[in-house]
Amino acid sequence: MSAILARMSTARPLALITGASRGIGLAIAERLAEASDLVLVARDAERLAAAAERLGAPAVATATADLGDSDGLADLVSRLRAHTERLGRPITVLVNNAGAASSAPLGRTPDALFDRMIALNARAPFALARALVPGMIEAGGGRVINVASTAALKGYAYTAAYSASKAAVVGWTRALAVEVARKGVTVNAVCPGFTDTDIASDAIANIQRSTARSEDEARTALARFSPLQRLLDPKEVADLVAYLASPAAAAINGQAIAIDGGETA
Repeated sequence: MSAILARMSTARPLALITGASRGIGLAIAERLAEASDLVLVARDAERLAAAAERLGAPAVATATADLGDSDGLADLVSRLRAHTERLGRPITVLVNNAGAASSAPLGRTPDALFDRMIALNARAPFALARALVPGMIEAGGGRVINVASTAALKGYAYTAAYSASKAAVVGWTRALAVEVARKGVTVNAVCPGFTDTDIASDAIANIQRSTARSEDEARTALARFSPLQRLLDPKEVADLVAYLASPAAAAINGQAIAIDGGETA
């Protein structure tokens, strides 16, 4: 954990963002940095350092962790507890953004792939919420915001394992929201459609390999899922997350909010 953590302001909320080194996570970090001190978590130390430098804020700490690995997840939780105790204030905004997407026909989806999707996309955010929500309650309130997917709300072919993991996130989001509603903590999920990130780039590459389409044709095929006929900008997702993290969203709880240009309509 970065030593910079010790210099953070006590006047601003402390927000933890996973998968913060790129894509939606980095866009969220840039947006939340306007009002919060940040703890950024990602697997790649070099990219994480670059993200912290890009933010250019003095109140940014970093921690590398592979959240899909149970030992790595436990170690991160231990480090977070130690440093928040040292600070004397808890993390009151948790953005569970880290995740991965894999696709395969059902018959070629091995147990290992299914288990990996569940571990990273569903179990890791659950474990972080379990570790951090008590501190939010003690502080008088907080926010848990899970980045799920439209795959939790509708069907896409060849994504059974991924969709199961994101549906699990939505399920425990709703259950926890009811459990802590009277304690000042809200728990919500945002469900983006196809967004212009590395995950979309991987999907485009898969379409190219399987259909012999050009990159532009494959990108257009993804964009057609949305009535907007385009991929989302990560900043659009970040704006929604920032709103849910704000005091203005105090009555929004237990929701799975689609941000998809009308795809799930």
